[in-house]
Amino acid sequence: MMIKPVKTAVIGCGNISDIYLENAAKWDILDLVACANRTLPRAQSQAEKYNVPQAKPIADVLADPEIELIINLTTPDVHAEIGLAALRAGKSVYNEKPLAISREDGRLLLQEAKTRGLLVGCAPDTFLGGGLQTCRQLLDAGEIGAPVAAQAFMLIQGPEAWHPNPGFLYAVGAGPLFDIGPYYLTALISLLGPIRRVTGSARTTYPERAIGSGPKQGEKFPVETPTHIASILDFASGPVATLTTSFDVAVSAGAAINLYDVGGALLEIQGTKGTLCLPDPNMFGGPVLIRRSGEVAWREAPIRHNYTENNRCLGAADMAYALRNGRSHRANGEMAYHVLDTMHAVLEASETGRHIELSSSCQRPAALPVGLPEYQLQE
Repeated sequence: MMIKPVKTAVIGCGNISDIYLENAAKWDILDLVACANRTLPRAQSQAEKYNVPQAKPIADVLADPEIELIINLTTPDVHAEIGLAALRAGKSVYNEKPLAISREDGRLLLQEAKTRGLLVGCAPDTFLGGGLQTCRQLLDAGEIGAPVAAQAFMLIQGPEAWHPNPGFLYAVGAGPLFDIGPYYLTALISLLGPIRRVTGSARTTYPERAIGSGPKQGEKFPVETPTHIASILDFASGPVATLTTSFDVAVSAGAAINLYDVGGALLEIQGTKGTLCLPDPNMFGGPVLIRRSGEVAWREAPIRHNYTENNRCLGAADMAYALRNGRSHRANGEMAYHVLDTMHAVLEASETGRHIELSSSCQRPAALPVGLPEYQLQE
């Protein structure tokens, strides 16, 4: 049975909008009718490039009664502002990560949606990719036994070497934990369930940075948030994980020995019967590597799920199906809030020198079924 497409608009036409606009056109469930941006010419340019029927001011998109879903790709500092405006206009909203900068704004988004009977979703949706869904299937099948621990790190020198305008990545609500951490935390929560307690230590190595490329090369800007954060995460289901995110590390020995060859990054879950080496959670594909007790070498597990390329917008499409059939959506606001709460708690733990018990929780999202046609999530 044909499902009526969900009339959708994108607000925020920056760099990340390209992949969303390209992928939205592949989903029959999404009827992308408008682009909006703070500056209208940018919205017009993106609408023309991706054959979107209309480019409008943000206020006009919010006032359009036919639009049901807003994909909010604005900068993090206005995620909550635009998300709340969309909800108050009677539209469900899917935010880019993080859900909001503050816990208060995150809670306000969820409460507004609940009051109005609307949905909130949030990136990242990479945990729905073929690589991490294959890991989910292996974990659920008991291939490594009961999960005991997890290790994750992302150690780089910082984006100012290549980004022409990197200041926002060092502002409050950004840094390596809030910018990159959501990929790792969302992946781990989707696999192991919610986190109950955290502790951590954080530092700011350089009080200012210099832009390394582009027309502003050499200009210095202040660093307003910690840039090296080490955390311990106690999961409600039992496993204990470590997560380190850094913009301060020039060279990592771990990068030389990890199994991905993607630089200073690793994500691994150890169980009672073996270990699962997961793909980069910022990506959708593999490889997925597994080694059980008694085996002498790692072996690559076949990817049995769709979505192994850059499939950003997958979470928004899944949410559109939820709007039509009433089921839960996977990249949901409750999990995104739990990620936000966890990140704030890690920084609080560093400031106070103690463990922080989390007040939030969430459900582990349902796995994607195997065998559905690509770009069809009617279950």
